[in-house]
Amino acid sequence: MNQYLTQLVELVETDKKIDSFEPEIEKIRANLDAQLEKEATLVKKIESNKELLLSNELSKSKNELHLAELAEKIKSLGEKSAAVKTDKEMKALQLEEEIAKEQIDFANEEIERLDKIKELKEIEMTEYQEEIDGMQTETVDIQVTTDTELAELEKTRMKVYEDKQKLLSQMNQNIIVFYEKIRRWAKNTTVVPVRKQACYGCYMKLNDHTYANVVRGDEITTCPHCGRILYLDTKALEAEAAAAEESAK
Repeated sequence: MNQYLTQLVELVETDKKIDSFEPEIEKIRANLDAQLEKEATLVKKIESNKELLLSNELSKSKNELHLAELAEKIKSLGEKSAAVKTDKEMKALQLEEEIAKEQIDFANEEIERLDKIKELKEIEMTEYQEEIDGMQTETVDIQVTTDTELAELEKTRMKVYEDKQKLLSQMNQNIIVFYEKIRRWAKNTTVVPVRKQACYGCYMKLNDHTYANVVRGDEITTCPHCGRILYLDTKALEAEAAAAEESAK
């Protein structure tokens, strides 16, 4: 395998390592993110209850104001009843008074309902806050563990980046451009092994001429089907040869 191809194989393996850091970071942060999300959910519930309680207070105030108006109305009806002269007028006042009393009952029931909701929501808010307070120590511990693991991973990542920069500094610029052009669509399958005379990027069988070029390894060869850079997987060949030798015994 020529120097350029060896460098390309090393480069694609380095890029695979770099790309593997992101899911590793997400994995390390998973517990912390779940803990913070749980806290955020509880905070949202508290805020939602606060908004509901505010709305309920406004509704309660409206009902109390309505009760005061109804009380004045019944008082006024009582004063009017002393001055009525006909049964028709008396019945009309009595009907109006009954309606007012029904409205008073409804308003009182609504106020009672709102008070029960307030009591329930305040209990819920207390429980939510207690749960948040109880999570604080655990959150701090998870944060410390997460920060420590991320710091260690960052050291490893920086070392890989340094190795990549060192490798790139040793490579031919045209080769790098060629590699990056393929990598734009092939990602971490830019450089792939050939096994059993097949490209392990698209898994199509190579013609004899292309395969011979790959076996020689004198120059960079691309797959005629998918365009990926090819190299001979010597370890696979050795394993196949060993297996064949073992079966022949």
